[in-house]
Amino acid sequence: MIGQQHAVTTEEHASGAHFAFTDRWGGVSAAPYGELNLGGAVGDDPAAVRANRERTAKGLGLDPAAVVWMNQVHGRDVAVVDGPWDTPDIPAVDGVVTARRGLALAVLTADCTPVLLADPVAGVAGAAHAGRPGLVAGVVPAAVEAMTALGADPARIVARTGPSVCGLCYEVPEAMRAEVAAVVPEAWATTRQGTPAVDVAAGVRAQLARLGVNISGQSHICTLESPDHFSYRREHTTGRLASYVWLD
Repeated sequence: MIGQQHAVTTEEHASGAHFAFTDRWGGVSAAPYGELNLGGAVGDDPAAVRANRERTAKGLGLDPAAVVWMNQVHGRDVAVVDGPWDTPDIPAVDGVVTARRGLALAVLTADCTPVLLADPVAGVAGAAHAGRPGLVAGVVPAAVEAMTALGADPARIVARTGPSVCGLCYEVPEAMRAEVAAVVPEAWATTRQGTPAVDVAAGVRAQLARLGVNISGQSHICTLESPDHFSYRREHTTGRLASYVWLD
């Protein structure tokens, strides 16, 4: 744990895969980004974001300069990387995969579903940012396909999903729910009030299952309900959580 309160939850797989998920505490950002904002494009002080990223990486035993961040745009493009990009030349992608052990891949979210993937046998890791548009576009299958091209086997992939808005809270218009469900039926949901909703995490799990990937861990935290996590739907102007995956 770094800073105050929770900060980072880490999980280690016996095969050498590492997964980490942050909450909003233990950083240096001021309101409305307080405290551990890791997003660099939300209006926060860049110096605070750098400090938060460095603090988090060191708390995880990572070199801050060896973390790959994405310029996320809610699409399906996936990049193969062997090291971080030179700022500001970060391409617009919503998935990254690597065959370089020790290189950490990071996903930024504040309601969307972070998807972390690793095939420790092949030495291939992947990360995807799956919001509603990315779910429909197929960013998660695209990430698995890119990993497979590097030698990964879907049956060996260890998958984790992190904190995200739940299907009971993600209210959408009826037409939007129908649009999503036409592509991923498992994402069809209803709120506690009985109104139309989308369950992105359920849709992600269904896409992975169809590809032969087993979800070996999933967060049950709803970002909109949890005061310990950033939520765009709750706060609009707010910070971003980060989820990390890397291999020994």
